[in-house]
Formats: sequence, C-alpha cells, structure tokens
Amino acid sequence: MATSIIEDIEKKFKQLSRDEQLCLFERLAHQVKGEMLNRQKTMEAQLTAMASDPEIQREIRKINSEFTGTELDGLVKV
Repeated sequence: MATSIIEDIEKKFKQLSRDEQLCLFERLAHQVKGEMLNRQKTMEAQLTAMASDPEIQREIRKINSEFTGTELDGLVKV
C-alpha cells in the first residue's frame, strides 16, 4: 500500500514545475528537520530527568563502587 502511495506522489511531483518541485522539497526537508529536532529535544529532556532522578543516581554510585578496583587494570606500567 505504501508503495502505491509513493508512486502516486512521484507522478504528481513530476507534474509540478521545477520551482514548485523545489519549493515542495524545501518544505518537506524543513518538516523532517523540525521533527528530528523535536525528537532530540524530547530525548535530551528524558536524559536530564533520568540524570536528576535520585534512584538512578544511587544505582550509578553503586555500579561505580563495584568497579572502582578495576578502573586501572591494564594501565599500570610493569
């Protein structure tokens, strides 16, 4: 089904003038870029919320303490 829709759009796109094609292309690119920026902002907000979550901070401290002794493994000169 998606293929037939894409084919229909391509046919109609070819009927547009070069200026109209360029205008449409720019509008679509702008929309896609806006959606990507919105997703990025949402992800950053979620990561910020996670980073400030006391439970997650506790878990990170626990993990760090478990690996404290191995942090320098292989880095000491013999």
